[in-house]
Amino acid sequence: MKRDVIINGGGPVGMGLAITLAQRGCHVTMVERHHEPQPIPKGQNLTQRTTEHFHFWGCEEALRNAHPIPEGGGIGGLTAYGTLLGEYAQNWLDRGKVQDFYHTRHARLPQYATERVLRDRVAELPNIQVLYGFEGVALSQDRDSVALEVARRGDTSTEILRAHYLVGCDGSRSFVRRAAGIAESREDHARQMALLVFESEELDHLLKRYPGKAFYNVLNPENDGYWWFFGRVDHGRSWFFHAPVPTGTTADNFDFAALLHRAVGQRFDLRLDHVGFWDMRFSLADQYRKGRVFIAGDAAHSHPPYGGYGVNSGLEDAVNLGWKLAAACAGWGSEVLLDSYHEERHAVFESTARDFIARFIEQDRAFLATYDPKRDEAAFLKAWARRADMDEVVHFAPNYAGSSIVGGSAVRPGARGDHRFAARAGHHLAPARVNGAGHLFDALGQWFTLFIFDDDADARAQRFSAAAAALDMPLNIRHLPDPGLTERFGATMVLVRPDQFVAWAGADGAAAEILGTAMGVVDVVRPERATGT
Repeated sequence: MKRDVIINGGGPVGMGLAITLAQRGCHVTMVERHHEPQPIPKGQNLTQRTTEHFHFWGCEEALRNAHPIPEGGGIGGLTAYGTLLGEYAQNWLDRGKVQDFYHTRHARLPQYATERVLRDRVAELPNIQVLYGFEGVALSQDRDSVALEVARRGDTSTEILRAHYLVGCDGSRSFVRRAAGIAESREDHARQMALLVFESEELDHLLKRYPGKAFYNVLNPENDGYWWFFGRVDHGRSWFFHAPVPTGTTADNFDFAALLHRAVGQRFDLRLDHVGFWDMRFSLADQYRKGRVFIAGDAAHSHPPYGGYGVNSGLEDAVNLGWKLAAACAGWGSEVLLDSYHEERHAVFESTARDFIARFIEQDRAFLATYDPKRDEAAFLKAWARRADMDEVVHFAPNYAGSSIVGGSAVRPGARGDHRFAARAGHHLAPARVNGAGHLFDALGQWFTLFIFDDDADARAQRFSAAAAALDMPLNIRHLPDPGLTERFGATMVLVRPDQFVAWAGADGAAAEILGTAMGVVDVVRPERATGT
């Protein structure tokens, strides 16, 4: 069997990676131990950027239909002080503020529902083979290929799969990461956390005072900056709840109903369906690549579920790595291009953890230690209003500026930035209407796309086309003469990567250098393609 890439782990990240590869002609085998998605609600907030992936994967409509929002419902967030029903509350993580900079709307649904959508899409693609009920147990690699030994769960017999590349999308306890010898760094917060799943129609009734909200963060001084965090699983009955608990807490020695009542601020009827625990820690793999082995998603990085960054970061890993691996399998992707996956995504997660998630905890801890409405309400209200203006959604703008395949900047990739319509190298391409009709994103191809927005395009198009041919680079050149697009993007030419990030923008330039930088082959010999089975 022809096989380009093996993926160990078929959660949302593995599924998204398989689709990204298959759409670009790769033959993929995915190994997934669970026959069905696991019914624990997590990874629910999907950003606009993430739903763009579903648009390009051909399953955005299925995603929307999988978990429709009822009339009067919503997917917004809220922060409260003291208790959920307390006197002080403010909007939180309003993603609508950045909607104009993305092609699709954000969504909210349990990860198991998202995974079903992706499983259905995978089943439609003939060049993806999925081995449900199997897991990797050993791996080896040489100069030309990588081998993964897999076993059916509950069976001692094994089978060896061989391909050009292997990707571990197998979670925070990743077998692939450990077997490949990739070390990880950890930052422990020494806090035990509980995850509760419960049902309560009464809580839904109580929270109708906050219309359009689906997740709720409670700041309480007793928690030292950590959150009581509620989220809707559906829109009327089911909920999840994260909270710090004393070390040594078990499902049998703690009154979880009393904790929920204390966090809400009053008693209410509930039925507890699930009690689980996790440790408050950050982890980050030192490398995302070891030879022909890569890791993505929680296998590469994990963090507390604060702010909805987890599944979104993992799916961005999948898209970033997917087009680069597909380029290597097609014969034109260089080692520099493959190395840029670690360079770009490692730096973005490092920034996400430092500049957003850890910063949330530190800022909330300082706020709670400094301000108390019982002690000085005027000072509290002033600081509470400042907190509402922090607007982390606006500043969360992952970008690859300064990456070796972007160039033109002395900075390095990171998660903190701003949103602009102007086309900037290393930044996400903003959407636009074309000549008042149609969408710019509909003109994007599976590989690189070069837009030319002014009238005099023939000579430049010919030069870039010739340079691309000389580099064996697939390039889609689209001439869309529209002064409005030139004004919007601040450039007459924009080169867009397969992941909808801008590789270069300007009026003209040295075609071979611009394209060579974007594909990582300037003064670099492309590796020979390995032979897989």
